[in-house]
Amino acid sequence: MFRILDKQVLSPVIKQMVIEAPLVARKCQAGQFIILRIHEEGERIPLTIADFDREKGTITLVFQEVGKTTIQLGSLEAGDSIRDFVGPLGTPSHIEKFGTVICVGGGVGVAPVFPIARALKEAGNHVIGIMGSRTRELMFWEDKMREVCHELFVTTDDGSYVRKGFVTDVLKEVIEERGKDNIAMVLAIGPQPMMRACCNLTREYGIKTVVSLNSLMVDGTGMCGCCRVTVGGRTRFVCVDGPEFDGHEVDFAELARRSATFRVEEQRAMEHHQCRCGQGCGGGR
Repeated sequence: MFRILDKQVLSPVIKQMVIEAPLVARKCQAGQFIILRIHEEGERIPLTIADFDREKGTITLVFQEVGKTTIQLGSLEAGDSIRDFVGPLGTPSHIEKFGTVICVGGGVGVAPVFPIARALKEAGNHVIGIMGSRTRELMFWEDKMREVCHELFVTTDDGSYVRKGFVTDVLKEVIEERGKDNIAMVLAIGPQPMMRACCNLTREYGIKTVVSLNSLMVDGTGMCGCCRVTVGGRTRFVCVDGPEFDGHEVDFAELARRSATFRVEEQRAMEHHQCRCGQGCGGGR
């Protein structure tokens, strides 16, 4: 069992948890993820590691409640325990001194961007951060991002905080201002449409762009094939070959189709979970 040491409510639907997992914390690196299971009959879900402390033996997770399992996870409190917590999984981010790197985080994607931006800064890169959310209510970790970025730009879709616009609007402005030849790489993590839009933009400028994919996943060790994606015309597994890939080579259309594979089942699971009688009748009688 893995104990929840701390829980923070970052927004009505975004939660942060610090989990006691010393063996995972000892080995994890920026860009990796874990797979957890809340209880014996629970679903296995992957979550990217948002932060870690090797000395304290802790892993920090930030997640948005979007389905049955994440809602159940969000209902837990400090002192509760999680049944399974497996990791670190996936290939760590490739970190070296590239030059000027733009790190774009959209929505909850800000959390997995944070440790990568920190590692890039420690490696001697000039890190420009761009973070965005639909509205101010969903914005989090601005202070933490400022600590790991030399420059930080903030935007909201509805204009409720700092400025109105998408992260791609800011990204284009930064590229135009600094010059495409002065930017070594762009890292973009967030919702699939946002990552795809960033890649479409940077492709025009010929700037290398890395994305972290959040495909469907079951075992996380390359055996089930559930997380397969097409990258550069080849079938790759997000769990062992990724989660980071060259964004210009990702087949985002296929990724979107595969992500919707179990949408009906996910909706039924939510309805069953929300039904007060516990039988999925939808009426709570």
